Amino acid sequence: MNSLRKILFPFALIYGLITSIRNLAFDIGFLRSRTFDVPTIVVGNLSVGGTGKSPMIEYLVGLFQEKYKMAVLSRGYGRKTKGFLLANQTSTAKDVGDEPYQFHRKFQDLEIAVDEKRVRGMEKLLNAKPELDLVLLDDAYQHRYVKAGCYILLTSFDKLYINDFMLPAGNLREPRSGSKRAQIIIVSKCPDHLNAAMRDEIEKKINPNSNQKLFFSRIAYDAAIINNKGRKSLEELKNRKVLLITGIADPSPMEDFLKRKLISFEHLKYGDHQFIGEAELLDIRRKLSGLTEEEKIIITTEKDYVRNFIDIELPVFYLPIKTEIIEDSKIFNDLIQNYV
Repeated sequence: MNSLRKILFPFALIYGLITSIRNLAFDIGFLRSRTFDVPTIVVGNLSVGGTGKSPMIEYLVGLFQEKYKMAVLSRGYGRKTKGFLLANQTSTAKDVGDEPYQFHRKFQDLEIAVDEKRVRGMEKLLNAKPELDLVLLDDAYQHRYVKAGCYILLTSFDKLYINDFMLPAGNLREPRSGSKRAQIIIVSKCPDHLNAAMRDEIEKKINPNSNQKLFFSRIAYDAAIINNKGRKSLEELKNRKVLLITGIADPSPMEDFLKRKLISFEHLKYGDHQFIGEAELLDIRRKLSGLTEEEKIIITTEKDYVRNFIDIELPVFYLPIKTEIIEDSKIFNDLIQNYV
């Protein structure tokens, strides 16, 4: 723990005590959780920052979209609206948030709703769409006023919650003991060199309960970058310099991937979920002016693309990603299917 975090550690103890009391109030029924008749799956984490929740939501949508009428309910972080909204043909990232809008564009038959109050969101969603067979709650692990039937907890390989501390000394939103609410724990963003010995060591550290199942996943990148006009193979970009723009919590896996592909880049980093304004666009265009026509390619994430670049005349492409369950995908799929 660095010196700043040591200074903040007393505040972390206070914050941990507050969240522990809140969790206890739910556990003993002093604060009440609401259950709904539709099967409900929560995808979340204990920490702030990116653990791969969006790719996990997309994995689940891909798993069930042909069988069930589904919806995703999210807070809609970073949106410019408030209250309950059901995405429609005129919705934008500013209306519903970047991640919900990404889901809305990608999955035509998927209902997307946002509400900062999850109970109200569930009520309004089910009133508007009573035919739903399954609801996925995005980033709702700490939203205990809704009691889901299945909880999936994500923790990044290089930032395991068991090695972390409470805010503000660390990145945990609640004590590590909160992990016990999950039926499924996924160690996400695992490296390609993950082996059985490494998995065993992590399982010993996490020490899941008998009613919990531990899985490991990795992020798989596409072989091409995409925009509204077409695709471009990553092979075409070898040994070329491009402009990388990200506004996500942890862009390091994407940086590492591009380096492995021998793609040189200058990286403009913005805050997580940040909307880019005229000043930032001017800076981006200034960066491009120093490149040759061949080098004038911007690579970004899909989330950044739908938030900031979808309607802007710039040579911007996004790099698609997806979650892959390592080795035990059938066991994982069957476990989720059996719940639903």
